[in-house]
Amino acid sequence: MTPKTTVEHRFERLLFISRWLMAPMYLGLVIALGMLMVVFLRDLWKYALKTLTMTPEDIILASLTFIDLTLAANLLLIVIFSGYENFVSKLEVGDDVDRPEWMGTVDFGGLKMKLIASIVAISGIHLLKRFMEIGESVADARFGETELYWLTIIHLSFVVTGVMLALMDWLTAKSSK
Repeated sequence: MTPKTTVEHRFERLLFISRWLMAPMYLGLVIALGMLMVVFLRDLWKYALKTLTMTPEDIILASLTFIDLTLAANLLLIVIFSGYENFVSKLEVGDDVDRPEWMGTVDFGGLKMKLIASIVAISGIHLLKRFMEIGESVADARFGETELYWLTIIHLSFVVTGVMLALMDWLTAKSSK
């Protein structure tokens, strides 16, 4: 085997260092997380002011909105932490008791499964909200039968994609043993 040339070594070093080009993208996701928090607090305030006049269905819809936003925020955190650790650099935050157990243990396959599971959950909650709004004139004007049909098809596509990804991971793990 021949030793690497200086040009090849420098090129490989440049490729390795290029992973830091991802760091600003993760910072952008942190900003998006902050934006989600602002929307969550805005909606919480809006619904809190209406609590005494809300119907049980309105409260359920508001709760589903909060769950939806929280799942999206969780998804962002998973992508930020796992993506940064898998593709840029290990997070050196010490052995703090607040450190989530999954940090540092989610590989690309696990990240992919967590992503699709979160997307399916978010899609399912969005679809449930639309189904609960059936019969409301404002919602019916925005979401007719065609829109609900497509929301259902899109959700089922996410579910099938998740099952296929899980099956591929299972087959890959089984074949490597």
